[in-house]
Amino acid sequence: MSSYMPTFKQLQYLAALKEHGHFGRAADACFVTQSTLSAGIRELESLIGITLVERTRRVVRFTAFGNRIVEKAHRILREAEELAEMAQAAGKPLAGELRMSVIPTIAPFLLPQLLPKVRKEKPELKLYLREETSHAAIESLRHGHVDCVLLALPFPCGDVDSELLFQDPLFVAFPKDDPHNPPPFVTPDAIDETRLLLLEDGHCLKDHALAACNRPDLRAEATMMGTSLHTLVQMVDNGLGLTMLPQMAIRNGILANTDIAARPLKSEHAYRDVALVWRKNSPRDKEFRLMAQILRDAAEEGRKAA
Repeated sequence: MSSYMPTFKQLQYLAALKEHGHFGRAADACFVTQSTLSAGIRELESLIGITLVERTRRVVRFTAFGNRIVEKAHRILREAEELAEMAQAAGKPLAGELRMSVIPTIAPFLLPQLLPKVRKEKPELKLYLREETSHAAIESLRHGHVDCVLLALPFPCGDVDSELLFQDPLFVAFPKDDPHNPPPFVTPDAIDETRLLLLEDGHCLKDHALAACNRPDLRAEATMMGTSLHTLVQMVDNGLGLTMLPQMAIRNGILANTDIAARPLKSEHAYRDVALVWRKNSPRDKEFRLMAQILRDAAEEGRKAA
């Protein structure tokens, strides 16, 4: 057996530095001073006798071996976390801490129904939420920063388990009187690609909308500039174009105080699948499936109340 074993703290410091690429931000993420984090990494390097990080005044660059060590560190830290989760799961389900990432096109529309229900049904649960794009959320899940992710499928999530919650139909939203007599449904071929406004890269709703239309020219011609659904709605309300919105956003009042008309998109896959995903073979699998049912019920209650 080796006479020296890296500590969890040292591995956490190294993983945080890799994630943030900056000693100060990594230290803030670990709730320690920058000197403490730097000293911990230097001690790790000294004891294994290999440089892991090349330091300059402007750049933090990991060596090839440093990158390999970081990958190992992520796995070790994740295994340690799952060990703690096993003990927690053996007790009362959905008690203690649960960290969930939620994508921006879901968070403001579903969480108002979810959070009161969780507080009522699971008062011992401490649900910590972070809002981030689908790619960032899956990375957080992979590195163990969150326990589960609430997002829309399809999306490349890697090796995960999931529960489908519900289907969220897509609508086409356009300014008042444009067209003058809007049809009850909008087909993809009726969408003017030169006027279509979509969320910028990083938001999976953009890909879901384009996939539902199955028109390559839309991907080439549409303007990707919206940073949020609320931004897109303001642009459409000011006559700058048209966009696509999920039903949950419309149901929760995103078009209130606007002159926007919205009609269902009519195509074979004119919806997105809202799902809860978590790491495969997690010891908290039963808890996540229970949380999925709570989410499903909250969404159904919201639909009935709308």
